[in-house]
Amino acid sequence: MDEKSTPAGEQTVAEVMVAELARWGIDLYFGVPGTSSLGIIDAVRKHPDARFIQVRHEENAAMAASAYHKLTGKVAACVTIAGPGATNLATGLYDAKEDRAAVLAISGQVAGQYVGPGGFQEIDQDAFFRPVTVFNNTVHEKTRALKLVDMAVRRAIVERGVAQLSVPNNIQKEVLDPTCCPREGPPPSVRIAPDDTQVREAARALNAATRPVIIAGWGARGATESLLAVAGRIRAPVLTTYRAKGLVPEDHPWHLGVLGSVGTPAAREWATGADLILTCGVGFSSQTRVPAETPLVQVDLDPVKLGKNRETIALWGDCAVVLPRLLQHLEEREENGAKERIAGQKAEWLAQTAAEADPTAVPIRPPYIMQVLSEILPEDAVISIDVGENGWWFGRNFRMRPHQKFVMSGYLATMGFALPAALAARLAYPNRPAVCITGDGGFTMAMAEFLTAVKYDLPVTVIVLNNHELGMILVEQRMEHYPNFGTELHNPDFVDYAQACGGQGFRVERPDDLAPAVAEALAAGVPAIVDVETDPKRF
Repeated sequence: MDEKSTPAGEQTVAEVMVAELARWGIDLYFGVPGTSSLGIIDAVRKHPDARFIQVRHEENAAMAASAYHKLTGKVAACVTIAGPGATNLATGLYDAKEDRAAVLAISGQVAGQYVGPGGFQEIDQDAFFRPVTVFNNTVHEKTRALKLVDMAVRRAIVERGVAQLSVPNNIQKEVLDPTCCPREGPPPSVRIAPDDTQVREAARALNAATRPVIIAGWGARGATESLLAVAGRIRAPVLTTYRAKGLVPEDHPWHLGVLGSVGTPAAREWATGADLILTCGVGFSSQTRVPAETPLVQVDLDPVKLGKNRETIALWGDCAVVLPRLLQHLEEREENGAKERIAGQKAEWLAQTAAEADPTAVPIRPPYIMQVLSEILPEDAVISIDVGENGWWFGRNFRMRPHQKFVMSGYLATMGFALPAALAARLAYPNRPAVCITGDGGFTMAMAEFLTAVKYDLPVTVIVLNNHELGMILVEQRMEHYPNFGTELHNPDFVDYAQACGGQGFRVERPDDLAPAVAEALAAGVPAIVDVETDPKRF
């Protein structure tokens, strides 16, 4: 069959849109092709700077795009067909919405829209995507295509959310002269800061505090150096939210660990005892439980999040801009023994977690798994984690190294996130190891994407904590005094599965075999699964 093409020198609407997205720096597309998106897919194929990753389920396309932005700050696109393809994006797009990740969704649409009952793969996509998006529109008329692309990308970047464009199949294929289309320019800088009066007010409050504490959230990424300078100036411990784990080196003398349900008792003690808390890009999740009535100096780029209680000094701005300005007005606090107290509490916690990591227990205990992974995962590893028991133990027991990155599904906390996120990690950082830490429940929700890793030669290392159970749900049933029901998992042989897909598989049943298996998987040069038999009865 002859290759479908437009007359020489002419471009289709889809080709013009993909070229405009390239101008914005969007060159990575995750998706599944189909009837109503063929023009878009072909335009991606033709563009020299565009890369298309065919996934096995549209939900994973959206989750990979969400993870890509969380890791890099860059926008990726997910592409799918009208109707079921569009609806399958929903969970991944909601993850991006909840975690403020900029993502562009491009959905095909049927040629004759809204023809009524009996339309094939036809839904009202404008209505469907409205709750999840910061921008949502349909290209009804071809000369508006570039204007809508520009508006979509601007809104996604500035508002840090999901933008969606539906493109009817017939319009994708129409010829368009881009010089006839109105366009928009680049978005403004979001590196904003409050005025000097507010900064000085915040500094006075911090200087007057007797027990200040700093909490760093995801919004403080890029501000680590100034954050630690503030901590040293006012001699205050730095706690992090779970999503910000690793933002501050875990061996730094002012770092005290994660605050929240997976955090340390010492972090909770300091937070509860503070007379003033400086929060930097903190989302105030119910899992973090920032003390509700403690006076705050709150720095955040999202003005809606400011003013968490009546005693808040709100600083609207980028932490990387605000904290250096705040530092200029802070007084050097006298030695107060805080650093020594922090060191003692950290030593106690490390001793406790080391004692939990029983190197003789069979099945292998999760604390031991996290201890080994802390020691063996490379300094530059990019780690994706799933939701469930594996994530609980990672947050509590894993010790991140200074140059490692990790990504998670934060507020939505959706199972199945880790594997598509690992694909995004490998695409974002092709020269760094990508490690997926997941449970057997989360992995089997997305395990078809292991085939995607093999197809595109993306050597990800998947470590499955295999307890043959939805372990977190089992515990929750016990805590709420329900009988255990519906949590047992019938799993395939993950080693056989890895090999059948074209990767490598390693089974680990005894503690001494874990480190060698992980090391061999990391060195394999192909996608690999390490199937670790562990115990659901962790408590």
